[in-house]
Amino acid sequence: MSIIVPEIEIVDRSAGSIRYLEHGWPTELCRWHAHEEYELHLLVETRGKAFVGDHIGVFEPGSLYLTGPLVPHNWVTDGEFRAPVATRDMLLQFDDAGLAKAESAYPEFRELKPILDQSASGLEFVGFDLGEAMERLADIRDSSGLKRVLLSLDFLVRLSRWKRILSLSAARVTNRSSLKNHSTIVAVIEHVVANYREELTLADSADMACMSPSAFSRHFHATTGNRFTDFINRVRIGQACVKLYETDDRISSICFSVGFRNLANFNRQFSRIKGMTPRAYRNEARRGLAR
Repeated sequence: MSIIVPEIEIVDRSAGSIRYLEHGWPTELCRWHAHEEYELHLLVETRGKAFVGDHIGVFEPGSLYLTGPLVPHNWVTDGEFRAPVATRDMLLQFDDAGLAKAESAYPEFRELKPILDQSASGLEFVGFDLGEAMERLADIRDSSGLKRVLLSLDFLVRLSRWKRILSLSAARVTNRSSLKNHSTIVAVIEHVVANYREELTLADSADMACMSPSAFSRHFHATTGNRFTDFINRVRIGQACVKLYETDDRISSICFSVGFRNLANFNRQFSRIKGMTPRAYRNEARRGLAR
């Protein structure tokens, strides 16, 4: 699965600046894709894997995400769910240009700028009440015109003040021109994601990008928002999370299978990125609580 080259979805904006959608499962809409709009996405039923940029996590009913423009994403329901679901997803899509114009006219809109900027990594609002989220989205669905805009903005303001917001993806490629302008960095990112089990060095990656190590480090950080080593660790930890959730493999085996050479370093990096030990993550994930 490529974190940089998803299917680009063209959103129909003719109905207004804020588009409401909902769909069940299975559906062809559940695919690896990206679009130029922000998307506020609520999972109503089933459980499975959340893919947001380079992040791999788990979702359950009540999982609520905000993805920024061109952040690739997909939510894949686990195979244990076999019966079709009438409504799995409720979501809003809104474009950046409209918000930028509103901000230029009304300075108060700047209150939303931090959360919108952070959504370039994909955000999860942990612990947000499923009932409240469904009610708010249903009200938006059943409204139109200015009322829909006002209800949507009120929801975004509420989320901007939420205390438990997780930033998900290490990669922060936020526009098509950045993909073109940083194509050499993108190639390295693709290489890391495809070869995370192997030994990956800054020097070799700089050679791949035809840059000096210092220039490569600078450009890599500008493109992804992360240092090269941190990016590798986040990709490996994301893969480890899937294995902890899906298998009964020993933690030491998982450590080496995702590319770490040292169990102590794996445990240290896992705790730094996920805020808990691998064992605690496995227990929490299987109870449907971990992200």
